[in-house]
Amino acid sequence: MDEIIQANGIAINYTLEGPADLPVLMFSNSLASNLHMWDGQSAAFSDKYRILRADTRGHGKTETTPPPYTVQQLLEDALGLLDALNIEKVHFCGLSLGGMIGQRFGAFNGDRLHSLTICDTTSQMRDPSLWDGRIQAARENGMADISPTTVNRWFTEAFVASDDPVLDKVRAMIEATPLDGFIGCCEAIKVMDQVDILGKIKTPTLIINGKQDMSTPIEGAQFLNDNIAGSKLVILDPAAHLSNVEQEGAFNDALRAHLDTNVA
Repeated sequence: MDEIIQANGIAINYTLEGPADLPVLMFSNSLASNLHMWDGQSAAFSDKYRILRADTRGHGKTETTPPPYTVQQLLEDALGLLDALNIEKVHFCGLSLGGMIGQRFGAFNGDRLHSLTICDTTSQMRDPSLWDGRIQAARENGMADISPTTVNRWFTEAFVASDDPVLDKVRAMIEATPLDGFIGCCEAIKVMDQVDILGKIKTPTLIINGKQDMSTPIEGAQFLNDNIAGSKLVILDPAAHLSNVEQEGAFNDALRAHLDTNVA
């Protein structure tokens, strides 16, 4: 059940489910989604883990503050949430924006991690100006207008054509995202450059990427793999940006194998 807690100066919406004696597995969502993008993982991992999910600043039911945001600020939200809940260490799994937060988590607060999983993400934006266009489109036409192109970018053509019911849930998440929250996080992503911190990550790290991901192509995942010591890379095929949704079973298998080798 969703709950609200004050952390890092804002009201954060979260769910924490499972027995208190289990290790905590924390999930961090992508831009323009909310904690429910992890429903398939929450159900799959609740047998061995206490599942912590939270809406990113300006997303879902978490407080929206005026843009712009920074990735460091979003990390501080996550750390503030852990402090407020008296959780010392977690297994962390983040996708896209959540994976950018995860990189900073591993580089600067690795003492609070049992393991790190970063998915469909990158350490540096190839074309920051692209984000200006997305911000302008959302500002002028609203989130409902950018929903179709976002869904087409997040999933392979075949998956979109399948009319899987999960697509309606994803569309609803995008359209419900507060405009200022979307813009704030776009601004964070636009200027994000974390190439120089990758060498600081010492936490056991798994990188997962969809082979057909147009938003964060596999070249970026390979760069992460080459620059995070000891990391493992898993490519899911076919899958685009929301690989945890499109390839739920294969994603869960890869994540479980990583968690099982890094038992808390």
